[in-house]
Amino acid sequence: MDGRERGSCVVVVGQVGRDLVLRADGLPEAGGSAGVGERWEGLGGKGANQAVGLAQLGVPVHLVGVVGEDDAGAAVLRQAGRDGIGTASVARRGRTALLVDLVDAPGSRRLLEDVPPEGLVTVADLERARPAFADADTVSLQLQQPPATLLAAARRARQHGARVVADGAPDPAVRDELLSLVDVLRADATEAELLADRPVGSVRDARALGRRLLGAGPALVALAVPGAGDLLVWPDGEHLLPLADVPVTDPTGAGDAFVAGLVAALRRRADPVSAGRLAAAAAGATVQRLGGRPDLSGSAAVASAAAGS
Repeated sequence: MDGRERGSCVVVVGQVGRDLVLRADGLPEAGGSAGVGERWEGLGGKGANQAVGLAQLGVPVHLVGVVGEDDAGAAVLRQAGRDGIGTASVARRGRTALLVDLVDAPGSRRLLEDVPPEGLVTVADLERARPAFADADTVSLQLQQPPATLLAAARRARQHGARVVADGAPDPAVRDELLSLVDVLRADATEAELLADRPVGSVRDARALGRRLLGAGPALVALAVPGAGDLLVWPDGEHLLPLADVPVTDPTGAGDAFVAGLVAALRRRADPVSAGRLAAAAAGATVQRLGGRPDLSGSAAVASAAAGS
């Protein structure tokens, strides 16, 4: 799972949009209203959040996604630039996706998504990213994008000798081929259930699924286990990362931060356990704040895990 020489970059293929995060002391009933205690707006989406986390961990990162030709699209691109993310491979068309995160109690949230069809990455969009792919040691794929795009991106990454990281559950129509091209697979509890075609409610269940997935192509699998943490499985080992003992304000973005930490550590040739510890620390830091945007640069837990990786 070693990457190429230092100085290469990570390419993230995924969703880019505008986040609107609202915290209220309870959601109103039909016909009612509720005051907003805290509000935040800015760059969001699974791909963008992961790219932000990588940049905060000191990783050169290029984003492949789509934003609108509207003011919101221009604004999130400016913010991505300030975050140190390469955006030359971001296409512009239509309107920008809007993601509304409603938090009504610590750890409780509802997500509303307005993602126009033109906001998905196409195979043609990958042409814009050709220079970035050529310089990538790692390509990270958010699997909510169209199956044909994901296959094309994975093939292109392989052609350039890059590690392929996948976050989610592959569409059944391309699952076998895509998994054969993937080096690292991460799935949350819902995605793990889709991969297993049955509930994955225990470490034992996750272990069995992880071993089966290793046989399909990946060299490292990370599966969320409800109430237990994240199980890492690789050919000659496994390790359970317990849930972080931190107050959970908003679980949005935990998975994106986890993948960012995992990728950052693997690029430094960390072993799976050390990489998992950085991933878990990144996720733990993110759930303590509102919204999916990580803030990893100021976390003592993340800094400690990074030093160990």
